[in-house]
Order: sequence, then structure tokens, then C-alpha cells
Amino acid sequence: MSLAPGTDLTAGEFALEDISTGVHASGFGALGGGRSFSFHVEDRQLLVVEVYRPRLSGPVPQDEDIVAVATRSLTDIDVTDERSVAAAVRDAIAGAEPVRTAR
Repeated sequence: MSLAPGTDLTAGEFALEDISTGVHASGFGALGGGRSFSFHVEDRQLLVVEVYRPRLSGPVPQDEDIVAVATRSLTDIDVTDERSVAAAVRDAIAGAEPVRTAR
């Protein structure tokens, strides 16, 4: 996953690279600091956002690459409207909770 050339994000910024709307809404993007994220609708009830560590070793993130997760109810999200989904993803990223790692 990579941003278009010339797209530099600072801390606190995010960019959606791909977004699909509807009952199976999903997409991915990038955050400042080299991190990336993805989101999807789960069970037609929740928006799930996963934030990945910087500098992934491959093109597809693995479970161990997840550093934060957020979930939001779809109650107040219009999943057919790209702007509504993008705003919900932005807000979810801001409130994402760090994932605890087993040691």
C-alpha cells in the first residue's frame, strides 16, 4: 500500500486511498508517520478500523501488524454516502485503542 507520489502526511493527518460504500463498505488509506489503516463493515452492524504499524514487511498486513483498533455502530453512519463513511473512519482512527500484545 503506498500513497501517490508527492503525498506527504504529517502527524494527525490521514488520506483515504480507496473507499467502497454500501452495506459492505470497506477501504484503506495512510496516516502520518508511515502507518496505514483499513476499515470494513462487519455483520452489517459495526464499522471496524484497524491501524497498522509503520513499514510493513509485505503488501498484506498480518494480525501481528495491527497496533490499534476501533469499532463504531452503524446506527448514525450513512454507509451509502462516501462523505459519511470517510468522516466515521476519521473519527474512529482518532479514538482507536492500542492493541495489547501477548508476552
